[in-house]
Amino acid sequence: MNSEICYSDLILLTHPIEKNLQQLVEHGADKIELLMDGLEWDDMDGQIEKMKKILRNEQLKYTVHPPAWDTNLTSENRAIRQTSFEEYKKSILFAHEIKAEHVVIHPGFCFSPIFDKVLARKRAEEYIQQLCNIAKPLGVKLAIENVGYKGTSIFTEEEFVVFLNDVDEIAGYLIDTGHAHLNQWNIPRMIRSTKSRLFGVHLHDNSGNGDEHLPIGEGTVDWEPIFAEMREIHESCQFILEYAPGIDLKKLKDGKQLLMENVL
Repeated sequence: MNSEICYSDLILLTHPIEKNLQQLVEHGADKIELLMDGLEWDDMDGQIEKMKKILRNEQLKYTVHPPAWDTNLTSENRAIRQTSFEEYKKSILFAHEIKAEHVVIHPGFCFSPIFDKVLARKRAEEYIQQLCNIAKPLGVKLAIENVGYKGTSIFTEEEFVVFLNDVDEIAGYLIDTGHAHLNQWNIPRMIRSTKSRLFGVHLHDNSGNGDEHLPIGEGTVDWEPIFAEMREIHESCQFILEYAPGIDLKKLKDGKQLLMENVL
């Protein structure tokens, strides 16, 4: 069982990155997931060059999360699809430079019910295979996350857990508990179905009405069955606390302690 707990810096979004790293370590982070979004990453290319030099000198381990807002590999607009792909490609190259454990990939969204989800899944598979072709020679794993809710997900639960069957094994799954809860998916069953290829779990809670990224136990997720399945996950799977901006950093320490007591 992997006893290292990763903290997403989503909780400090838009604050200076170097200061964020320091604060997260002070609050118990064993690893940090770098979310490449918000004002600090507005000059993406410049920030990547700067952070490559800084992060190589830090005694830290990382995962990488490409821009989450405004990117969509399955957009109905070709220019947006291609730009999203290019930003993901940059993130993979950056992850290689800093020896990150994996890169999170959002497979895409359908933002209108008139859009064709079969076509969206086909686009997602094609782009993810292209990203695999970039990542594999570099040894960078791709963690494909279940995203979208209130009709925007391109998958049902059953479709998601078999989506990677024909995709290169440099890609695996990342289960996001909050997104799954909003879609009323069975999270313990998802873990069982994907655990042989499960790279990570984004851990956060919500009320069932919106993607609130609350601390574990502050929403309506039923955690005990999830914890039970997490105890059976292989040691290479990374547990990532992904809490909303503005939440007290002490909640991360509480979340880590909860995992230590109930899972690890």
